[in-house]
Amino acid sequence: MTDSVRIVEVSPRDGLQNEKTQVPTATKIELIDRLARTGLRTIEATSFVSPKWVPQLADAADVFTGIERRPGIAYPVLVPNLTGYERAVAVGVEEIAVFTAASEAFNRTNINAGIDESLQRFAPVLERARADGVRVRGYVSTVLGCPYQGDVPLTDVVRVARALHDMGCYEISLGDTIGVGTPARAATMLRAVSAELPIRALALHFHDTYGQALANILACLELGARVVDAAVAGTGGCPYARGASGNVASEDVVYMLHGMGLDTGIDLPALADTGRWLAAALGRETGSRVGRAIETTTD
Repeated sequence: MTDSVRIVEVSPRDGLQNEKTQVPTATKIELIDRLARTGLRTIEATSFVSPKWVPQLADAADVFTGIERRPGIAYPVLVPNLTGYERAVAVGVEEIAVFTAASEAFNRTNINAGIDESLQRFAPVLERARADGVRVRGYVSTVLGCPYQGDVPLTDVVRVARALHDMGCYEISLGDTIGVGTPARAATMLRAVSAELPIRALALHFHDTYGQALANILACLELGARVVDAAVAGTGGCPYARGASGNVASEDVVYMLHGMGLDTGIDLPALADTGRWLAAALGRETGSRVGRAIETTTD
């Protein structure tokens, strides 16, 4: 393999949103600015959700206006509804993400709506974004399993991904929210979705609960996937998965990709340094094996 893979860095949003201790706004801003200096081209900055539901991201506007926005880097933000969208564009956001799940039970438990209703809620957001020239990315969670219903039918994964794409999402991120997938299952899922949508419009978002994320990503890379979501230092995780260890670490993904001859444009030592800095700011060791190995080698 000699082509390139784009890493979508999600630590400022997905990585920090479940932290129990409030992370200072200045730390979030410094994290994003540090990440921007590593060669990343996409950094999900924050989420304009209700502070009532996600207090950790109540400072979304301050974070977004405080970062140094560099040319050539996209800084998407998550929005749950039209109110969130309006808050986001008011501070200059140029790309957003919307989210739903392939699991009917997950949607009903977490947003009190079924799959179809959740999609209907996004319709006005997509319409406004199209009129405003704002790019939209779509997340589909629970594509390989649900904490409430267990297995998720592939037909539902395909249907939801296709619906978001048809509504105007330029890219669909396929999420193993609780990290239960294995390589064969991940590949089967991607084959099913890519039979309906262009592979270039699909991204991988795998959590590492059972230590399978890198193997799952590799299985999907071999099918042509070239966009991977990851979080520096392995931050984040799903609050509904017992023992969840967080997102797959960006450093570990980049190390694997570079070893395969795939270009990312990322300075791995700088990324690992940022991961260790973030872990220290959060009061723990980095969740990245590569980050720990590089630190040991350079000590």
